[in-house]
Amino acid sequence: MFELRRLRLLHELHLRGTIADVAAALSFSPSTVSQQLAQLEREAGVALLEPDGRRVRLTARGRLLAAHAARALELDEAARAELSKEAPAQVRIAVMPTAAEALVPPALTLLAERMPGLRLEMVELPPEIALFELQARAFDLVIAEQYPGHTREIAEGIDRTLLGVDPIRLAVPRGDAAHGLEDLRDRAWVLEPQGAAVRRWAVQQCRAAGFEPDVRFEATDLVSHARLVAAGHAVAMLPDLVWTGGRTTVSLRELPGSPVREIFAATRASSRDDAAITAVRDALADALAAHEPR
Repeated sequence: MFELRRLRLLHELHLRGTIADVAAALSFSPSTVSQQLAQLEREAGVALLEPDGRRVRLTARGRLLAAHAARALELDEAARAELSKEAPAQVRIAVMPTAAEALVPPALTLLAERMPGLRLEMVELPPEIALFELQARAFDLVIAEQYPGHTREIAEGIDRTLLGVDPIRLAVPRGDAAHGLEDLRDRAWVLEPQGAAVRRWAVQQCRAAGFEPDVRFEATDLVSHARLVAAGHAVAMLPDLVWTGGRTTVSLRELPGSPVREIFAATRASSRDDAAITAVRDALADALAAHEPR
């Protein structure tokens, strides 16, 4: 009989790749993880790991057992959800920065009315990290986005629900004479760092307008983008959720085609019917539908 705790360590190693990363994620020491995996090998009676330089990797049988471990963890999660229906609910979510500011507060207000006693825990994380940690069971639900033509990877065992769309517009300093994207070829731009999907998308919009953007500023926090624009030092492409706190010091212009980004909720398929997770997802969707930029 396999112990579920050790199966989870094997599953984590399959996802994360190194014992050190598994130990850091689960707050164990690397030696403890190694000892538990060695015990799992003895229980299995076959080699699950093999040397790979200074590291280890899963053998073919190790990968096979890791796949079974994933299914065992899903069954465990489903069983716990059934047993906890009468107990106080707890949901752990990871959200992108704009959702943390614009969607979570009104969603909490709705949940206080709809499901009193629910404990909601939130961490702000980039979607790339949050979606990975969802697979590793660090969170129950993730709020993420995808830009036109840049869909995110579809992972096995993960369900997505479209919550709504968020218009993207040009942001220029208040009183700026620019009418559209083609007028901004000689301006300083602020974009997200290299490698981000939104950075690639924004650069493509500029190229379609016939120029390469002069990216002088890089930041992951879109509020800092807005402040640079408001101060007259840059222009940007920003989604409407950024303007929860007001946009009185910038002007907005429409982009060609009036693009939108999709806001979606991701959950594990094994918890798709969990009442608390469903309530949180619905509240976030209602908060997005009710959002009105100011």
